Amino acid sequence: MQKIIKVSKTCLLLIVTALFIAFITVSPIEAKAKDTILSGIYVDDISLGGKTAEEAMELVKDYVAGLGQKGVTLNIVNGFSLEVTPDELGFTWSNPEIIEEAAALGQKGNIIARYKAIKDLEHSNKVYEVKYSFDSAMIFDIIADQCADFNQPAIDARMELIDGERIITEGQAGYEIDIRASVDLIIDFMDNYWDKNNVSIDLIIAVAEPRGSYEELSGIIDVLGTFSTAFSGSSSNRIANIANGTRLCSGILLYPGDEFDALKAVTPFTEANGYELAGSFLQGQLVDSLGGGICQVTTTLYIAALYAELEISERHNHSMIVSYVEPSMDAAIAESSGKNLRFINNTEAPIFVEGRTTSDRRVIFTIYGKEFRPANRVVEYQSEVLETRVPEGERVFQDAGFPVGYISVQSAYIGYRSRLWKVVKEDGIEISREEVNRSSYIAVPRTATVGTFTNDGAALAHIFAAIDTNNIDHIKNVAAHLQAQAYIPPPHEEAHPDDHEW
Repeated sequence: MQKIIKVSKTCLLLIVTALFIAFITVSPIEAKAKDTILSGIYVDDISLGGKTAEEAMELVKDYVAGLGQKGVTLNIVNGFSLEVTPDELGFTWSNPEIIEEAAALGQKGNIIARYKAIKDLEHSNKVYEVKYSFDSAMIFDIIADQCADFNQPAIDARMELIDGERIITEGQAGYEIDIRASVDLIIDFMDNYWDKNNVSIDLIIAVAEPRGSYEELSGIIDVLGTFSTAFSGSSSNRIANIANGTRLCSGILLYPGDEFDALKAVTPFTEANGYELAGSFLQGQLVDSLGGGICQVTTTLYIAALYAELEISERHNHSMIVSYVEPSMDAAIAESSGKNLRFINNTEAPIFVEGRTTSDRRVIFTIYGKEFRPANRVVEYQSEVLETRVPEGERVFQDAGFPVGYISVQSAYIGYRSRLWKVVKEDGIEISREEVNRSSYIAVPRTATVGTFTNDGAALAHIFAAIDTNNIDHIKNVAAHLQAQAYIPPPHEEAHPDDHEW
């Protein structure tokens, strides 16, 4: 039978007292040393023994500051790298409370716990580890701002027209830093694997594959849409502009989703870019400007794109009707008013735009690609005039930039409201009819620009009297008579091409 021993309160008090005396006897710490940290206590490799809490805090702060200046090499690609520091990555000491814990160890708490802590230190050191964190936003900004310049975009396979021959060039893979993944990698490495010395980290690089291949581009042979317009009655300068604009819009390769921008393709309208002075519309008048005739190029390309059933993202009609296509089938461009022609390759394969002018003065655009439409499907476009507006009267403009005797007459332009229909047939039967656009063209009466510059008062009186009649035929007769007097014209300033529709 076991005996149950009862310990009285008096006996328990004697035992505790004996332990306290033993603790005082075995403790090597003098009373004055209770304000300093016990020997054997470390933060990482730094001994805090004999330091006050304040001294220990400053010592570890200096240590942490040194960690923040360690070297971090971010390896990019092809031998390129970026040298940064943990501080630049948002390095922060996240557990400074360990100093208070170190100062309290063996000196605060109940007697037994203090005694045990001191005895443990006699056998092994107590080591606190510096914990830290990093700022993901700062890391992101460093990579985006300082590493992204090393990205190498992929070079798509290309097709060009050189001397009328298609030349295909294979593409080249590129690479791009995966910023989000690289930020996560850096934080994980520094949190879990950093030995608090200089370190090298490989950023995550994503390979960018080029679009297209020699084989794919070689297969661009199906005619998706083609159209031509005539310019046989044009001046030599306008003919030159049409040929130049056609060249600039030809040899264009568009991958699925790519957009063609006509203004980007054909501008600037300068002599250096191959343009000459020719007629264009300006505020209801036909005037000469650099690039006159370019709208016939974009109009022809617009209709070819319609037949290819590409997505038309922007198109504008002219202010006045043009003669080379039916109403609603034109596509004007004008820089100052923001008129442009843009279309998107909405097919599943690359398309190639080819344009040319012929010896019989036609401009032809053909769009090649891969035909996915059924063979029995035919697309037609029909122009419908909704309203006709016949201009009334005649309009005369005075221009002191030309001499008395000069007159330029512009025929009247009928105004129209119209729309364009897309008609789809299968096996010769109409299956759908869709409105493509609506257009409005202003009515412009017959106009004349009359020169009024002269130093001869009598001649000036004659021309003003003729102008007052507002009869263009009469003004022409008076101007012809005055022109015979051989007045010499002063220098005439060109109209700015940005204000025109070609």
